[in-house]
Amino acid sequence: MTLLPLAVSFGPSIWSWGENNLINTVHVSHVGRVRQVNEDSVLIAQIEHGYTLGIVADGMGGHLAGDTASRLAVQTVSEDLASLKPDLSMDGIQSALRSAILHANEVIYHEASADERMHNMGTTIVAVLLRGHEGCIGHIGDSRAYKVSGDQVTRLTEDHTLVNELFKSGQITEEELESHPRKNVLIRALGTDQTVSVEMSPITIEAGEVLLLCSDGLSNLVDRDRIGQIVGSLEIPLQEKADRLLQLALLAGGDDNITVALFEHQEEAAGLSKKGWNS
Repeated sequence: MTLLPLAVSFGPSIWSWGENNLINTVHVSHVGRVRQVNEDSVLIAQIEHGYTLGIVADGMGGHLAGDTASRLAVQTVSEDLASLKPDLSMDGIQSALRSAILHANEVIYHEASADERMHNMGTTIVAVLLRGHEGCIGHIGDSRAYKVSGDQVTRLTEDHTLVNELFKSGQITEEELESHPRKNVLIRALGTDQTVSVEMSPITIEAGEVLLLCSDGLSNLVDRDRIGQIVGSLEIPLQEKADRLLQLALLAGGDDNITVALFEHQEEAAGLSKKGWNS
């Protein structure tokens, strides 16, 4: 989410890859074709005791402010969760992630209040904290989480936007929701208010499934069917899946920053591939 004026800008994709027992991860972020600055921030971290943390944040408020908000969100959440006790319960994992996101809200709000140049800044956030292949998702705004199993794509988060509220109240249709001129107006963001509510949901990634976190630079331009075709394929390596999603968003116009993070439970899926089940 950004309020920058349009300007031509191209940049390379940025890759990161990691592996934590059953969970393989990759992320890629790109400035897009028309923005000057990438106000998205992304992190995937492997934490001791078998935890995996993933964060996508899409800053808003213009250059410097948007950059700062998303960076502070990722930095604060990752620092707060850098040292977790082993064998936390699912309630404990959810509480830790929620507390870290709320702390990030305090940090960003304080920074915006202290500097007039930052007074409009805020950011979306969608984050996952896993222990092994189970955990929870916390989100605010319209960055999204999807779970892909085969070619079936399940959306796990609900956009905190004006048009989504209009849709839920029956004032606009689903078709109008996708093309509404105020589609990107948020009703909830991280750092814009002193208090905020974090939407939390449990997540389990079964063998062969992939969790996708993304900014709206992807979800606004690449539909769910195409996501399923690419991410659900057993024949495409994880790195290539992320890169293909990025390229599709760029080909569709790339009118915003684009960020993709993938988490794949690969143990049994790899075994099936070796047995030739995907031939």
